[in-house]
Amino acid sequence: MSPPERLCGFLFLLLAGCAGPLPAADPGQAWIDLTHLEPTDNLLAERLDGQWLDDGRYFQVQPGAHRLEVRFTFKPSGSSWGPYNQQECLLDIRYAGFRAGLHYRINAFTMGFTPHVVLQDDRQQDLAEARLVFCWL
Repeated sequence: MSPPERLCGFLFLLLAGCAGPLPAADPGQAWIDLTHLEPTDNLLAERLDGQWLDDGRYFQVQPGAHRLEVRFTFKPSGSSWGPYNQQECLLDIRYAGFRAGLHYRINAFTMGFTPHVVLQDDRQQDLAEARLVFCWL
């Protein structure tokens, strides 16, 4: 194995160990999972009420109103941009009805170059649609 291959393997193992298991859901708070349809897409929790998060895999919030910011990286459907074919967008979701002990989901998908991100309850009912803040390539 060449030195660059060994370095890549080491970095992969190092980064794979960083994620760790998700913490247990606090029954006194609302839990919000992040999901996306395409395996090449990536959806991360960025900020909660303007504060940066340590773990971008989920949100856990007190009951009430909150502002959730997510970063959605995706390949626009039907695009053929070559090697630089991903678009990255920052989106903002505001919802006032979070309830303790309930599980919610932020679901992300695209239609062409347009990202769609919605907050859903545990019955997959849409509760709020994200507002696009900006996108870049």
